[in-house]
Amino acid sequence: MSFTKIAVLGLGKVGRLAATLLHEGGFEVTGVDAHLPIGELPFKCHSADISDPAIIGELLSGVEAVLSCLPYHLNIALARAAHTAGIHYFDLTEDVTTTNFIIELSKTARGLMAPQCGLAPGFVGIVGSSLADGFDRCRSIRMRVGALPQHPTGLLGYAFNWSPEGVVNEYLNDCEVIEGGVRKLVSPMEWLETIYVEGVKLEAFTTSGGLGTMCDTFLGKVENLDYKTMRYPGHMDLMNFFFHELLMRDKRKLAGEILTDAKPPVDDDVVYVHVAAEGTERGSLRRKEFVRAYYPIEIAGARRTAIAWTTSASVVATIEMVRDGLLPSTGFLHQEHIPLDMFLKTPTGSLFDTGAARRA
Repeated sequence: MSFTKIAVLGLGKVGRLAATLLHEGGFEVTGVDAHLPIGELPFKCHSADISDPAIIGELLSGVEAVLSCLPYHLNIALARAAHTAGIHYFDLTEDVTTTNFIIELSKTARGLMAPQCGLAPGFVGIVGSSLADGFDRCRSIRMRVGALPQHPTGLLGYAFNWSPEGVVNEYLNDCEVIEGGVRKLVSPMEWLETIYVEGVKLEAFTTSGGLGTMCDTFLGKVENLDYKTMRYPGHMDLMNFFFHELLMRDKRKLAGEILTDAKPPVDDDVVYVHVAAEGTERGSLRRKEFVRAYYPIEIAGARRTAIAWTTSASVVATIEMVRDGLLPSTGFLHQEHIPLDMFLKTPTGSLFDTGAARRA
C-alpha cells in the first residue's frame, strides 16, 4: 500500500540528507531531533527527547512510516513503537542484536520492518546477491567497503565521518561468515588481505555487521561468504594495539571519544566498494566484480560527503520502492532480496550508477 507521511528521527548529516531526498521525492516529511540543525530545511521539524517512549509514540501517531538515523542503541525502542503503531520501520543499523530483535517483531507486524538499509549492511548486500544470481553454483561472495579520507594523515590514515559507536562495535563484535559451507563466528580485525581500487592500495579485514542477514539467506547456497572493512595499510594493526594491548575494548565509550578527538570528520572523503562473486556458469568458472569509488557530490544545492550521500541514498531508494509497491509492505525486508537493477532505476538509487562515482 502506498504511503507518503514519514518521520525521520535523527538529523545529523545522514538523517538531514535522507529527509531532504525524501522531501524531494514527494514524501511529506517530519524531521525530529533533540537539537535541531542550524539553518532552514525544506521540511517541517520538531525538537523532542527521542529517548522518551511516550513522546515517540505521539510522534508516530501521525505518520505511516519512520526512518531511524539514530545511534543503534535507540533503535529497539523505536522499532517497538513502530510495531505498536502498525507503521513501516526503516533504519541504518549494523548491530546484530538490534536486527535479531526486529526480525522477531516482524512476525506480527502490520507494516514492513526494514533495518540495515544503509551502505553496509544494505547496498553491498544488494550488489553481492545480484552478482551471485547468474551462477549455476556460487562458491563465494566477498564484500568490502571502506569510508575513508581522500587525503589521509598520520599512521591510522582515518577520519571518523561515521558514528564512533558504530565503528567501535564493528571493530570489537564477532563477525558472521560462511566458510566451506559452514556458518560460523570469527574474530574482528583478522583475515587481513590487500585490495586495490583505482590503483589505491588498501587493506581489508573482518568487521561485524556488514553482512546483515545474508548468512541466513545464503547458507546451503554459497560455500563462502564474508564481509570486510577496507582501510589504508597499517590501520588494522594499530587498532588491534589500541583495543587489545591498551585494553580499550573494555571502555568502548571512551575509546570512541579518544578516536574521534584524534581523527575528526573531513569533507573530502571517499567510499570504496569492492564486491566480487565467483561460481560456475554453463560449466565454466567465472568471477564477477562491482568496484566503485564514490566521492562527494552536489545534492539539493549543497555538497554532500561520500559517506553521507551513499548511506542516505541507499535507504531512500529502498523507501521509494516500498512506496511504489515494488517491495513487500509487511513482514521483514532482507536487503539481499532487493533487485539491483530495480534499485538503480529509482530516482535516488540512480546516484549509485557509474556516473555518480566522480569528484565534485
